[in-house]
Parts: sequence; C-alpha cells; structure tokens
Amino acid sequence: MGALKLIITILQLICGLAIIVAVLVQSGKSAGLSGAIGGVADSFLAKNKAKTMDAKLARATKWIGAVFLILTLILLILG
Repeated sequence: MGALKLIITILQLICGLAIIVAVLVQSGKSAGLSGAIGGVADSFLAKNKAKTMDAKLARATKWIGAVFLILTLILLILG
C-alpha cells in the first residue's frame, strides 16, 4: 500500500506543477484598455477561440485539474 501511495503522491505533485505552469503561461482575459473596450469584438472572434493556444491551455488546465482532484480523492481514501 505504501508504494502505491508514493506513486500517486508523485503523480499529484507532477499534476500540481503542470497546473501552475499552464496557468502562468496563459494570457489574461482582458488585456488592459483593449479588453475593456473590445467586448463586442471578443464575442465576434469567439468562433476561432477553440483553435488558439490560450483555449488549448485552458482546456488542458481543466483536465489536469480534474486529474489532480481525482488523485487527491484516491489519496484520501487510501490514507
């Protein structure tokens, strides 16, 4: 049981670091004054949002966060 717990803890640590990196690499939702003024343009350009790097990073952050949560629950059950 101890080796399994160690492996899951290491995986959780890697997921935590990956979440931190993914969040820090993403750009902000509103970049200064252009974000405050460009609200209409943002909805117009939302069609191509799924193809941008920020959208891929946001999707990856959600999935890594879900894996982190599952690993945390597994560690809670094992502990």
